[in-house]
Amino acid sequence: MSTEQIIIPLSALEHYAYCPRQAGLILLEDGFVDDASTVRGTLLHQRVHEPDEEARPGLRTLRALPVWHDDLGLTGVCDVVELRDDGTVIPIEHKSGAYRPGGPADVQVVAQAICLEERFNTTIDTGYIYAAGDRRRHPVAVDDAARGRVHELAEAVREVLGRMALPVAVADRRCRGCSMNALCMPRLLADQKRYRQMLSERFRPNPESDWDD
Repeated sequence: MSTEQIIIPLSALEHYAYCPRQAGLILLEDGFVDDASTVRGTLLHQRVHEPDEEARPGLRTLRALPVWHDDLGLTGVCDVVELRDDGTVIPIEHKSGAYRPGGPADVQVVAQAICLEERFNTTIDTGYIYAAGDRRRHPVAVDDAARGRVHELAEAVREVLGRMALPVAVADRRCRGCSMNALCMPRLLADQKRYRQMLSERFRPNPESDWDD
C-alpha cells in the first residue's frame, strides 16, 4: 500500500452506494444528522460495538472486531464475526431496519469479508446481514461481481476525498428517507438555475448602501 494512499472507512462504501453526496457530507463536512432511524441503529449497535468474545462448541463469536485491507486501503470494524471449527469465517452486519437485497448494506458486508480474508488468510463466499426489522439473517454472496463493486466504490470514495469536493445533489426518492435532507438541500441544489438565482438575489448589492461614500 502506498504511503500516500487515502484510507477509506468501510462505512463510507455503504454511504456512497446509497448516495454519493451523503457520503461527501459525512466525510468532508462531518455532517451526520440523526433521525429516528439512525437512533434505532445506534441503539442496536451498542451491544455489538462493545469488543467481546463468546465461545461455544464449534464456534467462536467476536464482536466489534477491527479489520483492514492494505492493498485496497480499507479499514473499519465488523459488528460480529463467527469463526467455526472447520475454518469458516462469517461476517454479520447488524441493521436496524428491513433488509433490501442488493442494497447498499450488501457492499459493507462484502468489504468486511474482503478484509477478513486478509486478516485470517482465508476465502469467504458468504456474509450475512442481520435485519432487526424481521429478526433474520440474510445471506450476501461474496462473488466476483460484489468484489468488483467494492473496488469501484473504494476508488470513487477516494476520489471524493482527494478532490475535497461534494458530489452534486440528486433530489430523488432517496432523499425522503435521508436524515441529512435539511443539511443537503437536494431540491434546491439540483435545480442549479434556481440556486444561482437565489444566490444572486441574496448577495445583490443594495443600491441604497453607503459603502461607496
